[in-house]
Amino acid sequence: MYVRTTQELNDLVDALIGTPILAVDTEFMREKTYWARLCLIQIGNSEISAIIDPLAIEDLSPLWRLMKDESTLKVLHAGQQDLEITWRLMGETVRPVFDTQVAATLAGFPQQVGYGAIVKELLGVELDKSDTYTDWAKRPLSDTQVEYALNDVRYLPEVYKKLSERLEAHGRLPWLRADFERLESVDSFRVDPEEMFRRLKRLSSLNRRQLGVLQKVTAWRETEAQRRDIPRRWVLGDESLIEIARRCPKDPAELGAVRGVADKLPKSTHGGMIAAVRLGMEMPEDELPRLDKRKRKPADIDGAVDLMAALVRLRAKQHDVAVPLMASRDELERLAAGEREESPLLEGWRRSIVGDELLELLDGSLSLTLVEGALAVHRTPADHVEILGIEPA
Repeated sequence: MYVRTTQELNDLVDALIGTPILAVDTEFMREKTYWARLCLIQIGNSEISAIIDPLAIEDLSPLWRLMKDESTLKVLHAGQQDLEITWRLMGETVRPVFDTQVAATLAGFPQQVGYGAIVKELLGVELDKSDTYTDWAKRPLSDTQVEYALNDVRYLPEVYKKLSERLEAHGRLPWLRADFERLESVDSFRVDPEEMFRRLKRLSSLNRRQLGVLQKVTAWRETEAQRRDIPRRWVLGDESLIEIARRCPKDPAELGAVRGVADKLPKSTHGGMIAAVRLGMEMPEDELPRLDKRKRKPADIDGAVDLMAALVRLRAKQHDVAVPLMASRDELERLAAGEREESPLLEGWRRSIVGDELLELLDGSLSLTLVEGALAVHRTPADHVEILGIEPA
């Protein structure tokens, strides 16, 4: 079904309202804009698959009635950006949601597994991906484009069903609740311009006053990119922002001397940038930003982290969970260095599977050895040995 009129949209929503499962996907373009340009919306259930043309239909409010229905579970694959787009257009977040990419990592699939790979593995269907890099803003759409778009929701209900059954059989469905609650939260999509400077590199080369200036000029760039609806790098590059923060130019002449400014920043905007610099320069000392400094890694930490990594691999294999999803090297290093507060390894299902054991390993009440070539977990007392997996020596 290809929906291009308001009446057709109303009819589609009437047919789908109250459905327990709604597959959702979008196609959008973002290469030349700050805000994603919505080009296509795909929705459906086990009986209906449809694409909605937002370039032909000005009023999408009938669709929001369906998306806001909390009795309907919205199923997406890698849906962060799809949910961000609908949040911006609807003015509120979509809930409840189920992301099949997130769920798949707890069902034995690799981290960030593609939709096509899941469909092939679970349903035995090979999807045609020839239109993956198509220009979705161009009209008319070809038959192959329409079929490609429909396939993105056609199989999602059955994929959801099979993933849910697999996860429920292993008691893992509750593990996903925290991840999905984050996707349902406005905090996942809201951008704070005042915090954007923390994403830049080379911050450690600046003092706190310069960081204050960087905070303000980066926030100015963010709001300017939003106002002009262009990528933030088109307003001004990161390196230029760092240099502005270092030099703290007082007038347009000094600003224009910074590399990259003359090429990208129109003279009409120089006043706004100078004003942002001034805000940073006038910021009270106690309000200047600080960087979150990581504790220095102890010189002898690598051995402990290697043991922790071996335990993580063992538990990941036992539970059929992707190792990167369970724990990264950086997370292990932080935990070994004593950074236990807000560690993701000590939250939710990760703590249950391996987090508490990692603490025991660090505290010396748990050890690892090889028993007949298998990695063995020893707990105090020493005569209790538990072999829960095979790791080649």
